[in-house]
Amino acid sequence: MKRVEGDICASTNVMLLVFRLGEQRYALRLDAVERIVRAVEVTPLPGAPAMVLGAIDVQGWVLPVLSIRQRFGLPQREIGPGDQFVLASTGGRSVALVIDEAQGLIEQPAGGIVSSAQIVPGVGQIQGVVKLEDGLVLIHDLEKLLSLDEASALDKAMGQEAAHGT
Repeated sequence: MKRVEGDICASTNVMLLVFRLGEQRYALRLDAVERIVRAVEVTPLPGAPAMVLGAIDVQGWVLPVLSIRQRFGLPQREIGPGDQFVLASTGGRSVALVIDEAQGLIEQPAGGIVSSAQIVPGVGQIQGVVKLEDGLVLIHDLEKLLSLDEASALDKAMGQEAAHGT
């Protein structure tokens, strides 16, 4: 296996938060994750990109709620009381990501992570893949979660929400 180039190899070992969407497992670098909270009601954001389900209030901070399911082309479903939000930072913004279930933390040697470019070049949202005894875990690249157009539309929609809240 070839080492992944870039930030993911900054240390000898990488801590990852593993979570489930449907039957597939994904992971996020732990240094991008603030915390995991129980899902709450989401307020729609008019004019936001399709992957933005709306916004939530977390201790006075309004955060956009993003659907990773939509980004990966997985079937959409209603957010239920058993779902969770991962509060994370991406590209200078804090977001809430809808997940089915957090499954825990793993520590993985950086050399054990296979770059997505080695498997399928051009898959922008996947940073790498970890092979565990019970299957593969896809490492999600939060920095490439939103396109520039989506980020701009989200900023505009969040600005309108803030204007209505005052």
